[in-house]
Amino acid sequence: DVYKRQELAQKYIGEGGRLVRELFDLARNKAPAIVFIDELDALGKARGAGSFGGHDEREQTLNQLLTELDGFDTNAGVILMGATNRPEILDPALLRPGRFDRTVEVDRPDVKGREAILKIHAKEVKLAREVVLHKLAVRTPGFAGADLANVVNEAALLAARRDKEASTMSELEEAIERSVAGLERKSRVLNEKERRIVAYHEAGHAMVGEILPEANPVQKISIVSRGIAALGYTLNMPLEDRYLMTREELQDTLAAILGGRAAEEVVFGEISTGAANDLQQATQMAERMVKE
Repeated sequence: DVYKRQELAQKYIGEGGRLVRELFDLARNKAPAIVFIDELDALGKARGAGSFGGHDEREQTLNQLLTELDGFDTNAGVILMGATNRPEILDPALLRPGRFDRTVEVDRPDVKGREAILKIHAKEVKLAREVVLHKLAVRTPGFAGADLANVVNEAALLAARRDKEASTMSELEEAIERSVAGLERKSRVLNEKERRIVAYHEAGHAMVGEILPEANPVQKISIVSRGIAALGYTLNMPLEDRYLMTREELQDTLAAILGGRAAEEVVFGEISTGAANDLQQATQMAERMVKE
């Protein structure tokens, strides 16, 4: 049986502790059972001095949880699991042996994982025969499950707007671009001079990215505005998942990032504010190369 989700974090003194006791009593009575606490950090955040009001209630709830864990019979047939995106803020007492003592880190999926996730979400929509999910998995390094679900959903919406019976590779690829670069802003009209600057700027990124051996290959160049700030963009994507980067690869990537600014200087003899985000990215990467 699956029992209704219960909010353990309460605002009334003693309410959270009572719910924790009831939860564990229910689990013991229904054994074998699984108790799953989602967003464990909301309940198990590290205790500190100076707490009052609602924080006192949270601490009492956490203390009750710790008490229940200590009195837990390992043969009771109950498995206790929790999930959090912020393990670093959990109270150390929660992670001691006999409590939540086994940690399973769930990283972003690799290319095989992304393909499997895409297959699950693809069942909910109609895809054209030409669609190859493996190609989409390769094109989405760093995407989490929610990102991939959003890509499939966005592609279905695009296909519906275009009166298509099924989502094609065109809609899916555009959905990936939306996730990476933001929505198209066709209403943002640039004058001719600005269009030329943006065009040469993006061409500079693309040329340097293509020439240097260790930079990510260029997949698309556009001077259509996207998101809040991007007046154009060059999409450089790795051909496979990467877990290590060499100094040469990082230096070539830095050069490709700064290629747009360099192109403006070569063609127009001056530079614009268009490279502001490039300089931010390059500075962060260079700083991490030195510090980390």
